[in-house]
Amino acid sequence: MLTRKEWLKARQKGIGGSDAASVLGISPWKTNVQLWEEKTGITEPEDISEKEVVRFGKESEAAIRQLFQLDFPEYQVSYDEFGMIANEPDCPFIFATLDGELTDKNGRKGILEIKTTEIRRPIDWKKWKGQVPDYYYAQIVHQLLATGYDFAILKARIRERRDIFGEFGWSVIVRHYLFERSPLLEDIAYLKEKEIAFWRAVQTKTRPALILPEL
Repeated sequence: MLTRKEWLKARQKGIGGSDAASVLGISPWKTNVQLWEEKTGITEPEDISEKEVVRFGKESEAAIRQLFQLDFPEYQVSYDEFGMIANEPDCPFIFATLDGELTDKNGRKGILEIKTTEIRRPIDWKKWKGQVPDYYYAQIVHQLLATGYDFAILKARIRERRDIFGEFGWSVIVRHYLFERSPLLEDIAYLKEKEIAFWRAVQTKTRPALILPEL
């Protein structure tokens, strides 16, 4: 069983779920070049553990996982904080650390992904209209790739600060999104190809071209 320090060190030797969007150039927080610089040791990853939004997400995760279990008793839920799953024999550098592992009544294995996010502008809701934001979707696809599991459920706790009767308060919406593996096989294969190419660039210390997000 890994400690946090050992887990952070191990993460440098591969690609985790939170890296997938950066590999594809669709992360709002880190470019593919910045990720490459971190993985090659040119720069140190920023410690974001004390940022307010990160602390909120981490400290609320256990309670949200318990609520999921209460809302969906048909799933068995297990959790290994620093567990690393790598199911691709030809790509041992592709791994996933999960917010929860699920087993349904038929014995199928699944992924529980927990997201806490805050809506700051009305336009932010567009990212959630009938879908999840593309950078979260990339993480789901990565986890299905890394684990080989049958399905994933993303549980999103979305809060928005509002003026209610002259007082400020939080409006909270909870949504659940189910992703079955079989319809996503093309996306899984595409991401695998991109992550192999990225890791080859890391191993050969070949700086990749910057991927700019589509407008």
